[in-house]
Amino acid sequence: MRPTAAVRVRADGEVDEESLAHLREKVAAALDRPGLPPVSGEVRVQRASAHHAEPPWSGRIHIRVGTEPVVVQVHEASARELADGLHYRLRSATERVAHRGDTTRRTAAPPPWRGGPQK
Repeated sequence: MRPTAAVRVRADGEVDEESLAHLREKVAAALDRPGLPPVSGEVRVQRASAHHAEPPWSGRIHIRVGTEPVVVQVHEASARELADGLHYRLRSATERVAHRGDTTRRTAAPPPWRGGPQK
């Protein structure tokens, strides 16, 4: 199963299909890494209907990576910049979650400067 199969993308406002397709590609690229626990959740994209809104594009990602919640929010001037910003922040957040449970960095013994074994 693809990692993005359980992640829905929703749009509010005037969002064209090309922008949604690019966003789906970016989200899939951010979540496509080996060893990542199952992912589920939602991506919401909104384009402000008021022309004076700055910035007019906003996106929010609420997902679960395994049992860990991940929330990402970005506001940008264009749909492409929004997709790139969401990709960058989602990639960083999933990296943190994936490495949070790593036990390879932890040892049972204290480090040498705290009286642990000397190598």
